[in-house]
Amino acid sequence: MSSDDGIEVIEIRGDMIRLGQFLKFAGFAESGAQAGAMIGDGDVLVDGEVETRRGRQLAKGMVVEVRTASQTLVAEVG
Repeated sequence: MSSDDGIEVIEIRGDMIRLGQFLKFAGFAESGAQAGAMIGDGDVLVDGEVETRRGRQLAKGMVVEVRTASQTLVAEVG
């Protein structure tokens, strides 16, 4: 599913999800360790701001961006 601006929407159960869990659920990270490394390296943005807290609570409508050497991945919490 995608939002009006073309960003993929990742549907979650419940109202909140932790950032590290979302990265795995969205397929941006293969493991919790990889998610933690990406967050620790400053490669993850939440609503346009660098986020370094793996346990950051995400609510529906927030946009997560992961910047890698080869691409930028973007998804909205749905």
